[in-house]
Amino acid sequence: MKASHSSSVRAEAPKLLVQLTDLHLMAEPESEMCHVNTDASLRAVIDLVRANGHRPDLVLATGDLSQDGSPCAYERLQHVLTETNWPVRCLPGNHDDPLVMREVLGPWTDPVVDIGAWRVVMLDSTIPGSNAGYLSDEQLDLLETAAGDQDRHVLVALHHNPIQVASGFTDTMMLENASTLFQRLAALPRTRVLLWGHVHQALDRRRHHLRLLATPSTCFQFTVRDGKHAIDPSPPGYRWLKLYQDGSFATGVRRIGVPAWQAVQTKSQAA
Repeated sequence: MKASHSSSVRAEAPKLLVQLTDLHLMAEPESEMCHVNTDASLRAVIDLVRANGHRPDLVLATGDLSQDGSPCAYERLQHVLTETNWPVRCLPGNHDDPLVMREVLGPWTDPVVDIGAWRVVMLDSTIPGSNAGYLSDEQLDLLETAAGDQDRHVLVALHHNPIQVASGFTDTMMLENASTLFQRLAALPRTRVLLWGHVHQALDRRRHHLRLLATPSTCFQFTVRDGKHAIDPSPPGYRWLKLYQDGSFATGVRRIGVPAWQAVQTKSQAA
């Protein structure tokens, strides 16, 4: 009887998804962006995941894995995440080279994965040569096929933000056909979460049956001041989501502590 009860508890336990986004790794591991060594900050965030006792059932990396689309950047990412023993899926962002990324990361780029009672659908919103995003008919069809006639709850992930994240700011780099995406999602009531990166900041909003979530970068952060992008001094971090069998979920953002962030910046400056 006890064994049966234990099995039931394990089966009903939520699945843990950890989102990492906007890593901006480069060919040379010593390279910096905005005075941040992006390799060092990524490692600090991964250390934070471990320190918080999180053992993800899935790590979801939502684009701009590399700043320069170099094979070396993806190979280092593969090495770092393979060492964790966590299952991984990745999608491209506007700074990635999707072909190189898929060649290096292989099965990690498969766009659909099931964890427990949930299905995660990853969409490629990149446009070659552009920082803006767009979902092709092929990607929208993938969404409908994967999230349509099946009995799992659905989390949809992409790189580009489908909504404005700040008032009084014209975002020319967001998803250009966001209205089409929301029309499709309106017909997919089992979709619970729409998750993205790109904006280098946390956001949590609701739209009908959907929770709309954005997540801090693993390196430097953005904010909007006086209608323009500006660097936010907040530390990097990650988002966690506990996905329950009944379609409910809990989520939050964790950031590395100020001392750890200062240590990463000090190492970057010393290098």
